[in-house]
Amino acid sequence: MTTGAQGPVKHLSGQPNGLTTLLRAALPAVPGVNRLPGVRKSSPADFAGLTYARTGVAATRAEVEAYTGVCRFPRKDTVPLPYPHLLAFPLHMAVMSDATFPYQPIGMVHLENTITARRAISVGEVLDVETTVGPPRAHAKGALLDFITTVTSSGEVAWESTSTYLRRGATAAGEPDTGLVIDNPPNGGVEWRLPGDLGRTYAAVSSDHNPIHLYPVTARALGFRRQIAHGMWTLARSIAAIENRLPDAVSVEVAFKKPVFLPGTVAFADRVDSGVHTFTLTSPKDGSPHLVGRATPA
Repeated sequence: MTTGAQGPVKHLSGQPNGLTTLLRAALPAVPGVNRLPGVRKSSPADFAGLTYARTGVAATRAEVEAYTGVCRFPRKDTVPLPYPHLLAFPLHMAVMSDATFPYQPIGMVHLENTITARRAISVGEVLDVETTVGPPRAHAKGALLDFITTVTSSGEVAWESTSTYLRRGATAAGEPDTGLVIDNPPNGGVEWRLPGDLGRTYAAVSSDHNPIHLYPVTARALGFRRQIAHGMWTLARSIAAIENRLPDAVSVEVAFKKPVFLPGTVAFADRVDSGVHTFTLTSPKDGSPHLVGRATPA
């Protein structure tokens, strides 16, 4: 164990198992079990921060190509812009499952994501990945947690991201955050038809087996009328649509709005102003937004 900006750094080794991690994440929601040592959550007032890391991680050609196929990226010798999120996702789950993290993983809502690539990352390149979470921030509906990930290669930062999650309930101290604001976003555009098994297909390549994405029955158990697409798939598919027009060094910000129910149809639109792409995924029926985003040269 090493020491970082948020205290001790905990390390994950080996290849994380997505289903095992999900089962561990569900334990704090089980009555009785949630009071056991190592499972019982600490108070939000006592949470000062937490850091998890993975070292010597490399994405194989097979793993990258499976992801590119699901998200519709072209085959290249560099990984797609959002791909390192998959390397960080086990760290996100480890943080949420840690007893010192004050909230149950089930019920955390992914509100926003920002990705900044400093350069392209090659397939097979050996990387170190670290995710840090600080104390909760205020939101009108509860508390915000920023999962800040840094990906380094040979000691140099290649990729960074901030995944912002909402925990509904008691609000944290401070001025509530209004989130990403994009004025006059485009609407309409090309329609994409999404199959009912998209959540299971993306789960197979991302290790994100959250039940809300898998089947109607598992989604209904958590309050959705049927399964919904992963937010990070909607981000990735949107970036894939404009990937050939983005520089290697780029920053992408997105806000996840209404869920995309599966099967379903969405409309993608993109507008370019002075090199900045503004893009949306909306409902073809009424124009309501599923995702709004912006890509800016870094």
